[in-house]
Amino acid sequence: MTINRRAKVAPPTAEAFVVGAPDGTQRKGVRRGRKEQITLTITPDLLARVDELATRTGQSRAALINLAIYRVVEAGIG
Repeated sequence: MTINRRAKVAPPTAEAFVVGAPDGTQRKGVRRGRKEQITLTITPDLLARVDELATRTGQSRAALINLAIYRVVEAGIG
């Protein structure tokens, strides 16, 4: 039986390293039609307020959060 050496693999470029990092520029969300699913962390108290407002206005939680983000982005807040 012969022992084969592993082929040498070149180290990743700096750009590949940055893109592959957890906070890199690579998109990791799941595509759902024309939208992209993301994960959001929110405090339980704020989530309860969001859910209450969504129920009161007859919207889904996702629709309300999308509307809030849209309005902030359009207003240039932040």
